[in-house]
Amino acid sequence: MSQLIAAIATPPGSGGVGILRLSGPGAIPAASALFRPLSGPPLSAARDRQLVYGTLFDAQGQPLDQVLAFVSRAPHSYTGEDTAELHCHGSPMVLSLALEALYAQGARGALPGEFTQRAFLNGKLDLTQAEAVIDLIDAETPGAARSAAAQLEGALSRRVGGIYDALVDLSAHFHAVLDYPDEELDPLRSETIAAALDTALRDTDALLASYQRGRQLVHGVPAAILGRPNVGKSSLLNALAGYERAIVTGCPGTTRDTIEARVTLGGVLLKLTDTAGVRDTQDEAERLGVERSRAAAREAELVLLVLDASQPLTDEDRAVMALARQAPHCIAILNKADLPAVLDQDVLDFAPLCRLSARSGEGLAQLAELTARCFPPGAARPGSLLTNPRQYDAAARAKADLLRAQEGLSAGLPPDLLLSDVEQALEALGELTGASVREDITARIFSRFCVGK
Repeated sequence: MSQLIAAIATPPGSGGVGILRLSGPGAIPAASALFRPLSGPPLSAARDRQLVYGTLFDAQGQPLDQVLAFVSRAPHSYTGEDTAELHCHGSPMVLSLALEALYAQGARGALPGEFTQRAFLNGKLDLTQAEAVIDLIDAETPGAARSAAAQLEGALSRRVGGIYDALVDLSAHFHAVLDYPDEELDPLRSETIAAALDTALRDTDALLASYQRGRQLVHGVPAAILGRPNVGKSSLLNALAGYERAIVTGCPGTTRDTIEARVTLGGVLLKLTDTAGVRDTQDEAERLGVERSRAAAREAELVLLVLDASQPLTDEDRAVMALARQAPHCIAILNKADLPAVLDQDVLDFAPLCRLSARSGEGLAQLAELTARCFPPGAARPGSLLTNPRQYDAAARAKADLLRAQEGLSAGLPPDLLLSDVEQALEALGELTGASVREDITARIFSRFCVGK
């Protein structure tokens, strides 16, 4: 953290704007040495976050670009260190030469996520807020973007902090009574401990319950398209993806392996898998594809059951229906709605029905509406959801510690033994926010980031 770092903060390729970012000791002098304002004092004398227009020079002192620049002084910056940014035209060559010039000023290349890591280490962000940065960058739906933005503002930190602070108060009360026996302090009664543990457990349970929705927002809902061969599964995938993701022919059994695509339907991000048509077959390649279809159905939280509405129900359809019933959510799709309807839909009383034509797109709006109903937003405030396995694991360990303390209280154990479990719960909650997290865990988290963030 004592080194000056620099990086290109915008994606690779040409664009309207390209941004170079510096942080660390010497960031402002290094930027000022390469930048000459069109008028007024040097960049090093500019006010914090005041945009200045001028010329950027390369390492040989030759004019390189007309740019905007600004500085932010410690501790009032993103990283908590002296920082500077140069907003150039988005030419890869200009950015590369400018970065070389910054290296010549003593900067080194930033590691992935190093700017945000420094913000965390300098106390500008806690770990849940830092993780929200990458979630915001990767957001694929409005709900995911809003959730990440609220988490970045501290919504999850405040929720965890409420549980943490209550347990700290309990632990502090015990130690005060123990360390200052001559003071007139209220003893720590069993009723007080029981009430505090009940509240903490209730809040931790609610936090853990938010994980499913948070995971769906950020990573998508596992979903599978199921049906017998030639009912239009691949055509549906292509219609939802908006391009020819899967090969479509009139020959049954064209799809012999699972094909995946990420699509947003009804505001819900789906990790959608098109599967091989489910049927008994002697073809070895097709048989393996059918087995993968069954596995995808077992793992899916949503099954889109596709049936050919222009044909009577077959034994193969019934076999697929039995498989689809096992999913937490299922939507029965009566495809080929542009043809005369023949299929008896009364047998599909276990799932909402959607009549559509994957070829023309008719009915896709209804499918989007039904999908949204399967995964409502819920009552949790945006940004107060657990969104990744690391967070869930820390909260689950905190709950286990609190349950042990509660069981010990019921068994009549003395307060000092109970408080040992409470302090382990505090340690786990501290890992969630980063107050007590190991260095290898933080390194793994920030390795997910791109260079320049």
